[in-house]
Amino acid sequence: MNNILTLKNKNLQPIISCTAKKFANRFLLLLVGCISLYHAQGQSDKRLELADQYFAAGDYYTAAGLYEQFLNPAKNEKEPTGFPLNSKKKRTGKMGNQTKSDILFKQGESYRLANYWPEASLRYLTYFKKDEEKNAIGLYWYAVCQRSMGNYSLAEESIQKFLNSYAGSSYKQAAENELATLHFIKSQHARPDSSLFNIQRINTSFGNEKGVFAPAAITPNLFLLTSTEKDSVYVEGVNPYHNRLFTATINNSGLQNIEPVNFLNLDASLNQGAASISADGQYLYFTQWKNGNGKNISAIYYSTKNENGWGQPVKLPYINIENFSSKQPFRSADGKYLFFASNRPGGYGQFDIWYAPLHADGSTGEPVNAGAGLNTAENEQAPFYHVHSHSLVFSTDRSPGMGGYDLFVSNGKEKQWTKPVNMGHPINSSRDDVYFFATANESLLHHATISSDRGSDCCLETYAVSKTPKKKVITGMVTDCRNNAPVEGAEVVMKDIAGKNLRTNTGRDGTFRFDLTGTVNQQQFFVAKELYNEVTEEINIAKNDESHWQTDVLTNAIICMEKKLVIKPETVVSVYFDFDRSVLKDRGVEQLDSIYAVLMEDTLATIQISGYTDGLGSEEYNKILSDKRAKSCADYLVSKGIDSSRITFESFGACCPVEMEMINGRDNPDGRSMNRRALINITKD
Repeated sequence: MNNILTLKNKNLQPIISCTAKKFANRFLLLLVGCISLYHAQGQSDKRLELADQYFAAGDYYTAAGLYEQFLNPAKNEKEPTGFPLNSKKKRTGKMGNQTKSDILFKQGESYRLANYWPEASLRYLTYFKKDEEKNAIGLYWYAVCQRSMGNYSLAEESIQKFLNSYAGSSYKQAAENELATLHFIKSQHARPDSSLFNIQRINTSFGNEKGVFAPAAITPNLFLLTSTEKDSVYVEGVNPYHNRLFTATINNSGLQNIEPVNFLNLDASLNQGAASISADGQYLYFTQWKNGNGKNISAIYYSTKNENGWGQPVKLPYINIENFSSKQPFRSADGKYLFFASNRPGGYGQFDIWYAPLHADGSTGEPVNAGAGLNTAENEQAPFYHVHSHSLVFSTDRSPGMGGYDLFVSNGKEKQWTKPVNMGHPINSSRDDVYFFATANESLLHHATISSDRGSDCCLETYAVSKTPKKKVITGMVTDCRNNAPVEGAEVVMKDIAGKNLRTNTGRDGTFRFDLTGTVNQQQFFVAKELYNEVTEEINIAKNDESHWQTDVLTNAIICMEKKLVIKPETVVSVYFDFDRSVLKDRGVEQLDSIYAVLMEDTLATIQISGYTDGLGSEEYNKILSDKRAKSCADYLVSKGIDSSRITFESFGACCPVEMEMINGRDNPDGRSMNRRALINITKD
């Protein structure tokens, strides 16, 4: 296929367009077919030898066609003359140590590695049925093909038969892994939240055979894309079909206004693909590669914007290492890092995710491996970092997976990442799913694209992905600050910055609940209840439960309310003090003993104590003195055994005199003595 091949084809260049190979291979097959026919009519049939050569070089589609010509020669192919007794042998060619079954298996391998699953499936099944004991591996690969074609029940039946009947096979572990993959697929298809997703293939004007993949936004409506183009000038011995970069607009009717990206002095023998552009539109990063000796070595280049398009591509220093591949660059929207995939030394497996700091001139610093929390012994490729949600999305063939390459997501930055999670069905399929892209300033799955060959015979295509946001509710609890008891019947108002208010009341357990709209950091709570001080607090999420497929439940930190000091004449006891003193007098002790008796009789009753002074002395001094008077009353009751949680006290200084302290300009000592007091309010719940 066009970029990441399948489970057993990990060493091939993962962004090659199978479309380019398909067109080129058909051209080569025509040429090779003529050559083969000539040789078949001459001394020796070279088709098998050529097929093996193409297979070894990774040119699987061409190899499959040549094996077909060898196994099933055309009926109109002429018999070689002069050797009537050996004509059949001459027509089928020399097989050496290979049998026809061996060649049939190689043909199945060729079709599978070229991602032609129905053709591969048929060859594997035919191979298996020729000798079920000897050719049991054909059944395993038949099951893999059926899984890739979406025939999960048949795939599971076949793989189970393989495990039951051929348990001694060297492929036992692979078969058990395949069975685990099928079970994972089954669990994913049973997910209820699948209904929240909308995945739609984006139509193109290229036709059905031309894959278009790896979109990356230049502007909100203009995208960079990778696809196949036939070179305008034919060079002998050079494949005329190459991956190239294009721009196109994406709207409801599909891809429109498709134009090639123009570079100065572009090397036409190289393939280009998987591009990323800087936020200011001045630097373009992309992969270039070329097939040589059956091996692809890719490198990351960058180019600077000019009047006519883009300047000559320059290979990035630090990023590329001789004889190792670096590819699939992604420049983060904040311009801090260039993420890419590489099999360079220092990794944890095959291809790993790396990142490098970006400089103002578009170049980078030394790359850093993203770490063992992100990378594994398998392949991690095609990174995309979403700054808004701090999410890194990448493609990998690790487990658990649905087959081929799956998209995984991790949260974090630099080398600090959460455990990657498979993004699941329907984002992933039983085929290859790669090249995730999402709008920078929105939620990760609000408006995204992926590349997948799920609906194609050969090639990656672009799919639009969106997810209906889950419902969000916010819950909380209101308690009494004294004893943490739930406060029932408190009015809770949720306010946002736009002035919209939602109201509810706490239940018997002190809890409340709202449907959440907007972002949390733009809202606050206002809580009110009789006999309590009002509370205004910013929303403070203590817990976020996203386990339910339809609703996320955000739990706010507990809101506690202080009881208000309310003085009611019918329940007030006044305790008086001497001038500048806070020691209880005998009469005050008698009054407090009476209050103690009430509190012992009614265990739910509480008291509120307020302390006061006369007007002599400074405000600061009087505040301290009034506090001491209130506290002396509270301490006495606590010393007798009353729980301090049943007592609240507050000091008011010279506030609120009950008698005049000056009459006609003269001091009034009796009035002052009435103001030197502590008022005790008894509340019976």
